[in-house]
Amino acid sequence: MTEIWFIRHGETSWNREGRLQGWQDIELNASGREQAAQLAARMATVEQTFDALYSSDLQRAYTTAEPISAELGLRIRTEPGIRERGFGVLEGLDLARIDELAPEAAAARKSRDPHRPIEGGESLGQFQARVIATVNDLAQRHTNERILAVTHGGVLDIIWRQASSVALDGPRPVPLLNASINRIGIEGRQWQVLEWGDIAHLDMESASDVVP
Repeated sequence: MTEIWFIRHGETSWNREGRLQGWQDIELNASGREQAAQLAARMATVEQTFDALYSSDLQRAYTTAEPISAELGLRIRTEPGIRERGFGVLEGLDLARIDELAPEAAAARKSRDPHRPIEGGESLGQFQARVIATVNDLAQRHTNERILAVTHGGVLDIIWRQASSVALDGPRPVPLLNASINRIGIEGRQWQVLEWGDIAHLDMESASDVVP
């Protein structure tokens, strides 16, 4: 079995302001950098060893991975396949106002319809296919190994659903927390959740991503 520890990036100013990030390359804020440091300190104390460290190519993920890289002596390998969903015209908008600012795209996002496009972005089905294909590829590259991957809330949503056999429009009772550890086991094409939403290393509040 391949074990992947998926980590959501630390907090950004847009997380705090409730703005949809998508592919916008937003940096960590001061709290996010502190979360990344505390996460790295936690990783340095775990008994397990890791064979590789991956990160989304967006800087909020990569910057979260950097202190882990320094603590564990692992090179960061960028993987665009675990980048956040592209939200097109919705990116940068206040989530509380997207219905009035971009009603058609906002309705597409809220529908959870895998085939309904968002102007300038990815459909939910395209996003799901990208994430699942990338994670399966990572598992094949690292059969019977344990790896780390720093990613995004939307990606974690897809991963949890795939591992829990929950449809895209089904309820998700678990959070998608900043700087959280979320462990998945993969054997062949079978995924299972081993542990979810671990933030025991943080001494501060961690916000959950809002999906959809």
